[in-house]
Amino acid sequence: MTKIRISAAVTVSEAKAQLSSLIRRATDGEEIVIRRGRRPVAKLIRYDEPSARRQMGDLRGQIWMSDDFNEPDEEIERLFGAHDRSSQRSTSETPRL
Repeated sequence: MTKIRISAAVTVSEAKAQLSSLIRRATDGEEIVIRRGRRPVAKLIRYDEPSARRQMGDLRGQIWMSDDFNEPDEEIERLFGAHDRSSQRSTSETPRL
């Protein structure tokens, strides 16, 4: 686990003037809070590359999906009014987008 030190809070103006120095400090593991007045608005932290690229099939056997997952659901259709709109519209009527 990477150790993070919170040791600086700077204003936006100070961050603009010291950006290179703040980036160097963040790269070393320091967390810099940037304030607008007294209110924190941003955090400058080190960017860490993802540890490994995900591969297709990594989660094989860990995810289960019902055979009928894509079938219509009466309760959802009722809640979202799908039955109401479809029964009111004639089959020849084209929906407006």
